[in-house]
Amino acid sequence: MRCKNCKEVFTPVKFNQKFCLESECVRVWVKLEKEKQWNKKKKQLKDELQTLPELLKLAQITFNKYIRLRDKDKPCVSCEKPLGAKYDAGHYFSMGGHKAVTFDEDNVHGQCVTCNQYKHGNLLNYQIGIQQRIGADRLIELHAKAHEVKKWTKDELYGIIRCYKKKLKL
Repeated sequence: MRCKNCKEVFTPVKFNQKFCLESECVRVWVKLEKEKQWNKKKKQLKDELQTLPELLKLAQITFNKYIRLRDKDKPCVSCEKPLGAKYDAGHYFSMGGHKAVTFDEDNVHGQCVTCNQYKHGNLLNYQIGIQQRIGADRLIELHAKAHEVKKWTKDELYGIIRCYKKKLKL
């Protein structure tokens, strides 16, 4: 095996050893390990310092990405037109006033930009489309859940971010 630093051939003493035991190579190895540990600690500290609004935004971005992927081959939930290259993850119940269903997959569907942004959700047609997709019983449950009071915690948001990142990888 060749040393990662000096490129000399050496026999590793430990499994996965990438540096020979010359003093300069050991110094480089230790420096790299310290940097690696510091970067790991820095990421942990950064994660702990994230505010609730920052986490909410990150969770929303990750969740919406998943919804767009899930609905990419479906038509717009409101107008039934094929979704183009750019489309939104439209919420039936808005994110602002209905926190309990912000991350509910039944509440969010692929929606064309025209319906979501220019027609303010095109809600009458959205209700018809959502009922066709999830059924009347789940829509009634969604209505009940939408009016519950919800305050997200950091742990819940971290869980949502992890969950939807995992779903995006599948």
